[in-house]
Amino acid sequence: MLDSKFEVLFKNVQEKKSAVHICPAVAKNGKADACRFGVACRYNHDIDAFVAQKPADLEGICPFIAFEDPCPYGITCRFFNTHGRRTSVNLDIPKISYEINTLSKDVQKLLWKNKIAFSRADVQLKRLGLKRYNPQGLNVAEAKNSDGCNGLLVDEVCDPYCISNHDLQNCHKDTIAKDCSNNVSDESRPLKKSKYVGQESVEVHCSEGSDGRCERKNNISHINLQNEPEGASRIITCSSKVDLDVKPHAREKKLIDFRGKLYLAPLTTVGNLPFRRICKALGADITCGEMAVCTNLLQGQASEWALLRKHSSEDIFGVQICGAYPDTVARTVEIIDQQCSVDFIDINMGCPIDVIVNKGAGSSLLTKPMRMKSIIQAASETTIRPLTIKVRTGFFEGRNRVDSLISDFFPWGANAVTIHGRSRQQRYSKLADWNYIYQCASKASTGLHVLGNGDIFSYCDYNKHMSDCPKLSSCMIARGALIKPWIFSEIKEQRHWDISSGERLNILKDFVNFGLEHWGSDTKGVETTRHFLLEWLGYTHRYIPVGLLEVIPQHLNWRPPSYFGRDDLETLMASDSAADWIRISEMLLGECDYLSQLYGSKRVLRDAVSLRINVICRCLFYSW
Repeated sequence: MLDSKFEVLFKNVQEKKSAVHICPAVAKNGKADACRFGVACRYNHDIDAFVAQKPADLEGICPFIAFEDPCPYGITCRFFNTHGRRTSVNLDIPKISYEINTLSKDVQKLLWKNKIAFSRADVQLKRLGLKRYNPQGLNVAEAKNSDGCNGLLVDEVCDPYCISNHDLQNCHKDTIAKDCSNNVSDESRPLKKSKYVGQESVEVHCSEGSDGRCERKNNISHINLQNEPEGASRIITCSSKVDLDVKPHAREKKLIDFRGKLYLAPLTTVGNLPFRRICKALGADITCGEMAVCTNLLQGQASEWALLRKHSSEDIFGVQICGAYPDTVARTVEIIDQQCSVDFIDINMGCPIDVIVNKGAGSSLLTKPMRMKSIIQAASETTIRPLTIKVRTGFFEGRNRVDSLISDFFPWGANAVTIHGRSRQQRYSKLADWNYIYQCASKASTGLHVLGNGDIFSYCDYNKHMSDCPKLSSCMIARGALIKPWIFSEIKEQRHWDISSGERLNILKDFVNFGLEHWGSDTKGVETTRHFLLEWLGYTHRYIPVGLLEVIPQHLNWRPPSYFGRDDLETLMASDSAADWIRISEMLLGECDYLSQLYGSKRVLRDAVSLRINVICRCLFYSW
């Protein structure tokens, strides 16, 4: 019999009160009275009970010991016994390592309540004729007053280029006022009339003022606005005396020169922040966050905003977003401009995943060129940062579309385009069509950076593509970096690195340390780090050491038979069994104590996790 809603809620409350879920404030300070909620706190405050059931500490040193501030996880840290090693020697030169682009709680609550004003985006959408201008984000029901004035918005009262003084304060700092003589003339802007449900008319006159600016006279004194909601009254009764063009000038954008720079592709799930730090240390120049869905960002989902986080070592960093409509993309771009520190914004128009395509986003946009145009124009005129796009050759195999569109990308507002040499129907099967990428690069407009993507797995591949098509600015590296992240070092040093198993293990150790720093050093953080480590090991086992190859270099589509490495560790790393991947994770993160309690014995755990990972990897492989 299923539990009722109240029984489930009661069980959740009791579970949080258990010894396992200790209050974060109590855990950090080590004092039972450290929580400001006291007895009303939802979590446990019994330190002795938590310590009694806490798993044994792991081998190694706490990743936060080199920082000036103490470990934020306190007694829940799985390396708690090393916290006493903090000496003055450790604190002389504190580690310069921090993460930014964290969404504040205040902004998140405003997003939940749909109370964020997207002034810049709404103005640009109105200019392009894509959306009614509603800078406060009010719907028709919210804009209805007691006098029957339904949906009375700014574009129905004044000129679409007018915004209120309240909205002017919310606009970006770079918003500038332009003269009417530079924008439109009296002849080009005739008398404008709007009709309401009650047949009242509002006339808007544009006349030249004494200071040369555009003054508008709105005859709306006969409309009763006393009972209008507060937000809507501010819009309607605004004094619109400034003509604003919030489109950022091209010189206001800090352009990025992609020429000769090694670009790590945005990789879903595996391209997380710790992995990007690994690639950055191994020679990557440009990094980009995982793809984030625009609607989830606008809803304030914390898990989606976590994809935009950036580490201090990522000097050229961009975020990738995905949306199906111009209004959602433009508003997402505006709030990213306001809340995040990024160097560029990338729009994914080539994602082949069914969930994205069925919603009209990703590679589905390749079948809708006018929708692509609207999205690029709205986003580029809203953001103050360079805008890039990522596309595939087409939606269907044999029906390439990008060559007919690439000449328009730069006039639409894109600064760079990355072309993956496969169609959506191909996914990741067959080889990338680089000849078609060369053809598209030759048709690109002057000023548009064109980057190629697909099957780059050695410096020989990179050199060949760059020499065959000089118009390519650079190449984006995706799966090649997953299998061997030191590919960036190979390209810069122009050599085949015969890396040893010990050096590969050190790279995995660095990933674990970065993961514990990012996801946390408590039990949950350790298991999250283990999860993403296992995801990554599902790719690294495909690497064949250079010293064992008969033909150099290795190609990305090779599927070699099982082989013995030059030592036991190299043989273990070459295994395609998930059970061996778990063994590697246990070498770095200890035994799976937390999960073994759920699955029973260790053998059952390994079999269950092995089966799950194998199924996931096979599904991903066949979907590609």
